[in-house]
Amino acid sequence: MAHDIVIRGGQIVDGRGNEPVPGDLAIDDGAITAVGTIDGSGDREIDAEGHLVTPGFVDIHTHLDAQIGWDPDCTPVSWHGVTTAMMGNCGVTFAPCRPADREFLAGMMETVEDIPKDAILSGLPWDWEDYGGYLDAIERLQPGINIAGLVGHCAVRFYVMGERAVEELATDDEKRQMATIVGQAIDSGAVGFSTNRYPPHVLPDGRSIPGTYADASELLEIAKEVGPRGALMQNVLDFQQFDFTTQLLRDLADTSGSRVLFSFGAGPDTSSGKNGAAFLESLREGGRDISAVTQPRGSGFIFGLQSMLPVAGQAWGELRRMDFDARLAAIADPDFVHRLVEDAKTSRRAADPRQVFWMGDGDTPDYTSGENLSQLADAAGENWVESFVRLSRESQGKALFTLRMFNLNIEALRDLLASDHMFPILGDAGAHVSQIMDAGWASFVLSHWVRDQGLFSIGDAVRRLTSGPARILGLTDRGVLAPGLRADVNVLDADQVAERQPEIVHDFPGGAPRFIQRSTGYKATLVNGQINVLDGEHTGVRAGKVLRHQA
Repeated sequence: MAHDIVIRGGQIVDGRGNEPVPGDLAIDDGAITAVGTIDGSGDREIDAEGHLVTPGFVDIHTHLDAQIGWDPDCTPVSWHGVTTAMMGNCGVTFAPCRPADREFLAGMMETVEDIPKDAILSGLPWDWEDYGGYLDAIERLQPGINIAGLVGHCAVRFYVMGERAVEELATDDEKRQMATIVGQAIDSGAVGFSTNRYPPHVLPDGRSIPGTYADASELLEIAKEVGPRGALMQNVLDFQQFDFTTQLLRDLADTSGSRVLFSFGAGPDTSSGKNGAAFLESLREGGRDISAVTQPRGSGFIFGLQSMLPVAGQAWGELRRMDFDARLAAIADPDFVHRLVEDAKTSRRAADPRQVFWMGDGDTPDYTSGENLSQLADAAGENWVESFVRLSRESQGKALFTLRMFNLNIEALRDLLASDHMFPILGDAGAHVSQIMDAGWASFVLSHWVRDQGLFSIGDAVRRLTSGPARILGLTDRGVLAPGLRADVNVLDADQVAERQPEIVHDFPGGAPRFIQRSTGYKATLVNGQINVLDGEHTGVRAGKVLRHQA
């Protein structure tokens, strides 16, 4: 029997948590038709000898809502084995939206997620009002990977309340209107609802985004529409209000009777990981379906000559206004470097050098080094600014430094990740594009937590990257390698898979900059049975689908 594609001679990791077994995989009409020993040939054959064959990875925390308009390949995540991405997290979405409110939603996305407003307004068709119309517009873009979407609280609240949505409480009637709109959005294909209570997320004028301080009863009213439809409640929360937040999560799960997802992380002290894992288990008492996501490593702003600079001040301001070549020339001038050092002594710093870590000079970034920029400077007998400049100069401006704001303690993170309900897949792809680059989370999990540290077995790691998040999304037709399921598949070398160093490109509308990050070790990624990425390069085939929710 002939097949469209046969992936032959690999180690099959089915996504259910089982360890690799040798076998082949056959694909026909976009679906997996056989797993095991395949006697028939394929119109196209992929030699997987020495490689793992896994389900495609499922990214459930992205902000590709804008970028997909001009980059339907959804880079960088598609270079890291992602075949399905969920947009609309954190309460910020572009639907529902009246024409007069487009600038408001675009401006909010710019300040919350660092996506340029002009790029948003010029790069999307804006030919929708309701959420179903938005998904129709995404479908017409022919994405390279599968896309699922959440409807966001901010957009829904502004649609119902107008300017009052920013600072006022909703009336009972407005709560019911919001709940109805969310229900309609899910009926039109949204996989759930997202909300945001994180105080640092603000509008361009500095006010909190709509819904930040909404009464809990508003969210519970919405949960009554989300739950019966079997959809998801996604949350970004304020853990400074720990008791309120804890009760809110429990109430959302109890009221909806459905899946609840929130973002979480480890603190700076070693005990925070075990405490966090225990906290997650306590939330699930009574059968509540509550899960969490986190970055798989220390994460935060990236500094470097090609991106953000770590100090304010006159000399740093001059450097900031220069293009890259001029910056490189400026740091070769000892007098200018002296001014940078003196500026740093008296000017506001964007980062404490004790929390800033050099990402190294190898092909793969160093995310786990224990030496910060202050320690590197002490070892070299320099001021930390001199070390920043020297490493930048020696690398021809390519040196990058991470301010670890989240998951500062890697040992605490290890303990947190031990929870079966904590998924190390928070990458924020499409957001903070010139500030942060975490889109290679899957490659880091496989290289660091599996290959280097042995925290996860291959089978368990792949489960956490595939069927686990697919279940949270409500997907039943992908995330596992089994006959009859959709053929989203990775062929990868477990000994070689890794992230490459981030780099700045200017490929957003208007030439706005963003970080990208390529990978190594991926031989092929298939989306719906068609080869999307081969040996690290996109094939030009865009076989992704908009995955609409089905109750």
